[in-house]
Amino acid sequence: MRVAARSVRPGELIVLTVTGAEPIRGVRVRAFDRDLPAYRIDARTWRALVGIDLDVAPRTHTVSIEARVGVDAAVHATQELRVVRRTFPTRTLRVDEAFVNPPAEMQARIEGDAAALRQAWQSSAPERLWTKPFVRPVPGKAVSRFGSRSVFNGQPRAPHGGADFISPEGTPVLAPGAGRVLLAHDLYFSGNTVVIDHGLGLFSLLAHLSAFDVREGELVTEGQTVGRVGATGRVTGPHLHWAVRAGGARVDPLSVLALLGPQAR
Repeated sequence: MRVAARSVRPGELIVLTVTGAEPIRGVRVRAFDRDLPAYRIDARTWRALVGIDLDVAPRTHTVSIEARVGVDAAVHATQELRVVRRTFPTRTLRVDEAFVNPPAEMQARIEGDAAALRQAWQSSAPERLWTKPFVRPVPGKAVSRFGSRSVFNGQPRAPHGGADFISPEGTPVLAPGAGRVLLAHDLYFSGNTVVIDHGLGLFSLLAHLSAFDVREGELVTEGQTVGRVGATGRVTGPHLHWAVRAGGARVDPLSVLALLGPQAR
């Protein structure tokens, strides 16, 4: 059994390809203390998406692979992934105190929102729901870098877990890839938010929308309008925030486009 992989950086998404000399009936992958689903390409080739979370330490990590062949035989292999150090930018700002610390009466809502997102991250379809290349949800380049750190009024905040795209209010927001809408709801921090399950533990979160064009439970195709750019939630102006989760890891959406977008085919 051959396994192709490479050195990676925090926030990156990679494809782990498993090929065999004989037909493979199934593949199990475990990386970064998580079980990752694999999908079949052909009789002798399977793939698994491996997300390198923001907080993964820069060292060599071992990936375990088990391929089931024949009637009841299994082939085991390991692959070393060398995570290299990545430096993220930091910005220091003075802002209105109310923007830094939410009012106490909002705490119950914030906790409810967090619980809804946790449930979404645990509700992925066991099969791949996308078949075509991923697309940009809005035109233009990302203006706020994934992984950047902010210090508001001397208080460090959580790293930026997505990419921000400045677009005029009302601009259609497209589904980056096919999948099922798990959440279409107004959340305290991210405003009107859509979460799409692409299957196999891969999710897109699209935030700060001014309006929804889909409902929870709806199946969407890549490029379908799911909402409109807005400035809802805790923001200072209209833009789209696109975040991606892959197997529980926070990964850069631009890495997803590079790996699964049209130019990768």
